[in-house]
Amino acid sequence: MRLAQKIALITGAGSGIGRESALLFALEGASVVVADVDESGGRKTVAQIEDAGGRAVFVHADVSRAADCAQMVEVAVSHFGGLHILLNNAGIMLAEDDDAVATEETVWDLTMNVNLKGVYLGCKYGIPAIRASGGGSIINVASFVALLGAATPQLAYTASKGGVLSMTRELAVIHAREGIRVNALCPGPLRTELLMKVLNTEEKRQRRLVHIPMGRFGEALEIAQAALFLASDESSYVTGATFTVDGGITAAYVTPE
Repeated sequence: MRLAQKIALITGAGSGIGRESALLFALEGASVVVADVDESGGRKTVAQIEDAGGRAVFVHADVSRAADCAQMVEVAVSHFGGLHILLNNAGIMLAEDDDAVATEETVWDLTMNVNLKGVYLGCKYGIPAIRASGGGSIINVASFVALLGAATPQLAYTASKGGVLSMTRELAVIHAREGIRVNALCPGPLRTELLMKVLNTEEKRQRRLVHIPMGRFGEALEIAQAALFLASDESSYVTGATFTVDGGITAAYVTPE
């Protein structure tokens, strides 16, 4: 097993990338702390892990709140005995997120609080626990829009993910000699509930698909498999990296139909 004896904390694990990562990490031997604001979804993830013979515990956590982030790390330490893997996956993409003129300040602030501050708080409380456990891997979920502009305006989301990417690089440099690796995972457009709520018409979906060389949306499991590599010792010489899993969208933004 690739994550045997490891303890993983995954935010936003009640659905999408987070759930698929939690299931996969558990299958590979990790004990998993499932953190989410969605209690029903989070507990369903735990039940699926336990039904498959794995070990998991749910903790309610709003990653924009320091107390919640401190608590989710404490649960990992108290319930399983430490922390080796932190997957900062929780994020939001609001339908009201648009260009600078149309995006309300409340939308900007909420997006930044969850997507960027949430990663900072996860690292703030997670890094001491990973250090105390002898080192490990932090994976921060950014996005392909951190690398190029989105065809559909979503300024707050794009800016927040750019911040995640920059923060990841700096953290990687700071903690490299402590045995703590920090990498950014940049998914392309995925067939997840989060994105499909925004691309809620066939016209919007086609506008995004035309730019993807592979001609399809990615699946959450495909991102989870990339996260598994970054979480495992197979990526032991990888830190500060931008791991892009995007169907080729950043390689050839304009693609003929």
